[in-house]
Amino acid sequence: MVSPYKIDIVQGNFVSSEQAAALKEGMSRNQVRNILGTPLLNSIFHADRWDYVFTFKRQGMAPQARRVTVFFKDDVLSKVQADKLPTEAEFVASLDSGRTSGPVPVLEVAPESLKSNPPAAPAPTPKAVTPARTSFPPLETSTQ
Repeated sequence: MVSPYKIDIVQGNFVSSEQAAALKEGMSRNQVRNILGTPLLNSIFHADRWDYVFTFKRQGMAPQARRVTVFFKDDVLSKVQADKLPTEAEFVASLDSGRTSGPVPVLEVAPESLKSNPPAAPAPTPKAVTPARTSFPPLETSTQ
């Protein structure tokens, strides 16, 4: 049976376990933003809470969803709630589509080919061009 191709859909902010480990209580909002990026959800009703949501949908696999919520008190980080987060290496490995490629060919040039094709001559360096002198008329004429 033929089925249509469905693209991989990655949405939101990916937060790795290394990034979450770098968060410390007492950090300012700017420090948290520098580590995690701009939050995906920033509610006006919850000004002291930032939500980082990440979803990954791939054809033939169960969708992945992760959430990290940081809480602030008096504009400093007070608490972090997070799902189990993968390391950056684990996340990159999960992006592999499972396609296998053939063996990587060895890129070599035969010595005979090097002799028959000498290296190209270096390009000449361009001379510096001096700009032409320009004179502009006055913007306003004086009538005195």
